[in-house]
Amino acid sequence: MKRKLILPAEVKVCATCSYWDGERTVNSELRVVVVGESCAGECLVQSKTSHSLNDVRGETENCVWEHLAPGDPAADLEDGGTA
Repeated sequence: MKRKLILPAEVKVCATCSYWDGERTVNSELRVVVVGESCAGECLVQSKTSHSLNDVRGETENCVWEHLAPGDPAADLEDGGTA
C-alpha cells in the first residue's frame, strides 16, 4: 500500500497548484489535497516534470503558482490580497 500525504490546499507546493497535472485528490470542503508520497506530475506552465511536494518558493520567476480555488476570498486574504 502506498503512503499518502494530506496537505492543506494553501500550502505552496506543486501538488496544490492549479497548473500542476498529476495524480491527486482534492477535497474542496475540507480544503485538503491528497497525493502519493513520491508522486510526480507535469507543471503546465513550465512544461516540465515536477515532484508533488516541490516547494515553489525555490522556483524561478517562471513559476506561476495559483491556488486550486483562486476565487476563494478567504485564500486571497491569507495571501495578503484584497477581497
